[in-house]
Amino acid sequence: MRAVVQRVTHSAVTVDERLVCEIGPGLMVLLGVGRDDTEQDAAFLAEKIVHLRIFEDKAGKMNRSLLESGGAMLVVSQFTLLGDCRKGRRPSYTDAAPPEQAERLYDHFTERVRALGIHTATGRFRAMMKVSLTNDGPVTLIVESK
Repeated sequence: MRAVVQRVTHSAVTVDERLVCEIGPGLMVLLGVGRDDTEQDAAFLAEKIVHLRIFEDKAGKMNRSLLESGGAMLVVSQFTLLGDCRKGRRPSYTDAAPPEQAERLYDHFTERVRALGIHTATGRFRAMMKVSLTNDGPVTLIVESK
């Protein structure tokens, strides 16, 4: 499982020109699910991201987690994160999980984040979405379960 984690001041998702969800300060997470991923990968990644110390404390150091900062998380499924670009010019998505498996693990990830006490918004699985965000810092990390 692979996630692109961005610290944001605001993030939103629209589908067909309609607002689906939005958050204020917190994290925007693009989540890619691989064929070999399991519920353990989803749980590990949820714990890891919620507890990453990437928010500033009073001294201006990145020393606080999302949980400590009181921020929200917006999670968007993104199979293209599993694209293999090593050969040719067209990415191969053979490492990406089939849609049914990906949706199940995406849901498991978001349920784990919510269980940790984080207000969590989600995009719409398998929809063409417009994702907007204001990256704070900017702070952007890639986090993987394997």
